[in-house]
Amino acid sequence: MTIKLPPSIQAYFDADNARSPDAVAAAFTDDAVVRDAGEIRVGRESIRRWKVETDQKYSYTLTEPLLITTENGKTQVTGHVSGDFPGSPVDLRYFFVLKGDKIAGLEITV
Repeated sequence: MTIKLPPSIQAYFDADNARSPDAVAAAFTDDAVVRDAGEIRVGRESIRRWKVETDQKYSYTLTEPLLITTENGKTQVTGHVSGDFPGSPVDLRYFFVLKGDKIAGLEITV
């Protein structure tokens, strides 16, 4: 069974798998906040640089999302990610805060 994601979240994953930092950044609001690997990035340009840096370090792919839930204003997507990073493969949890048709916040955890 395929999980249907909200359009902004689907756009994020499509852009991430395509290795398009500009398209990833475009999925976010101007003042969005991303928390990943102990770092906090604020704003589209900072988010674009985060994707450039991550793509230079690692090659990875998110397969089909395994789970989607919404609670307390956050949409959690759990996905199986594999690549050339330490601990691969792993199921990551993505916590999205949506604002209109954009992502206002994202936290990525194990």
